[in-house]
Amino acid sequence: MKPEAAIIGIGESKVGQVPDRSALQLQAAAAQAALADAGLRMTDIDGLLTTPVRVEHWQAPCGAVASHLGIRPAYLSTVDLAGASGAAMVHQAGMAIAAGQCSTVLCVAGQNLLSHGARAEAVKSMAESGSAHPQFEVPYGPLVPSLYALVAQRHMHEYGTTSGQMAEVAVAIRRHAGLNPNAHKRDPITVDDVLRSRMIATPLRLLDCAIVSDGAAAAIVTSASRARDFRRPPAYLLGAGYGARHGHIGEHKRLTETGAIDSGRAAFSRAGLEPSDVDVAELYDCFTITVIVELEDLGFCRKGEGGRFVEGGRIAPGGELPVTTHGGLLSAGHPGVGGGFFHVLEAVRQLRGEAGERQVPDAEVALAHGNGGVISVHCTLLLGGPDTR
Repeated sequence: MKPEAAIIGIGESKVGQVPDRSALQLQAAAAQAALADAGLRMTDIDGLLTTPVRVEHWQAPCGAVASHLGIRPAYLSTVDLAGASGAAMVHQAGMAIAAGQCSTVLCVAGQNLLSHGARAEAVKSMAESGSAHPQFEVPYGPLVPSLYALVAQRHMHEYGTTSGQMAEVAVAIRRHAGLNPNAHKRDPITVDDVLRSRMIATPLRLLDCAIVSDGAAAAIVTSASRARDFRRPPAYLLGAGYGARHGHIGEHKRLTETGAIDSGRAAFSRAGLEPSDVDVAELYDCFTITVIVELEDLGFCRKGEGGRFVEGGRIAPGGELPVTTHGGLLSAGHPGVGGGFFHVLEAVRQLRGEAGERQVPDAEVALAHGNGGVISVHCTLLLGGPDTR
């Protein structure tokens, strides 16, 4: 399939605890960095996509962001697929361009989630604001880790997956984060560190769970035909797919399978590629079990083999399939809904050969996957480097 869209600029704000910046200021910093990367000015932007934020009560987030940035886009929208929103923004920007609505789309997301309140408050609000069913789940007080722990428990029961295997995911992704100068958490950890960390929701321990951060990310999308006219090498959108098998976890019929099966199958089909063609996989990593299930559902290994797949540094730097090479939500940063967008930016860096010490040699095809809700909605992107068009 001939690509119709490409990412031509990427940028991010400082990530971690950034107490002197509002959500709008963080998004503006990321947007300006993406513009500089592409060699563009704000006046060149005629399309805008953004996501909701949890720290403000904006009636129309895309309108608030457009006003703050001083632009009047011909096309704008707020995309809300929770953690899949970052990947979805890129695909929907491409569709808007193909439809003739606009030509140069800024996608931006992020907020000051950590500075706005304590980590515990953020985790509690995520459950109460939609991750848990308001009638049948919220009254019993589950937090988001409690809901993902159901997935982990079932996977362990069905396939013999171990806490040590889940810990391998945390260790590998932290090793990647240690090579990312903008990562929130960079100190190395071991499997023993993970297994000794505080129990949050059996079997998930503290280091099995994503962190909470401030930060924002941005990307600029244009048509594939224009992509080579800009400052940086383009990353072409080769294929995209979506999947949704339930709204809330209590409605799910099979906890060890997700809509990533559908989103991955669609993305690979549209790109004319197979999982074996992927050089680097930027997988959504809200919890360690999520990565294991996504590896299976996206076709990198068979169902039930994800735990064994991650053993021995296979997904770590220098491994057979480097996974979430910027450090992901587990270590690099998680500012809420926009957290998954950093995975897309890292895919672009890898394809450009600009990832520094964490660069995957000769990366030509990258997969970026977003997961929203409690394994609820999924979006998979396949991106190709400058020579794949």
